Amino acid sequence: MSDIVNTVDARGFSCPQPVIMTLNGIKKANKGKMEILVDTDTAKENVSRAAGAQGWVVEDIQPEDEGYRITIRKEG
Repeated sequence: MSDIVNTVDARGFSCPQPVIMTLNGIKKANKGKMEILVDTDTAKENVSRAAGAQGWVVEDIQPEDEGYRITIRKEG
């Protein structure tokens, strides 16, 4: 069973949209583990930074197809 609570698919959006989508997902999830899918290096960096600023830990960044799968986590 996956412990991913939410997946945000921000592929195809230019900044700042992936960051806004991530922050909205973080508000809904509040804690747990989340995946964010992005398709640019800029979005990868900005989303990772924004998640960290909200107290989430970037657990993993995997290259995937034409972009990245970012896994973030926040303990309760």
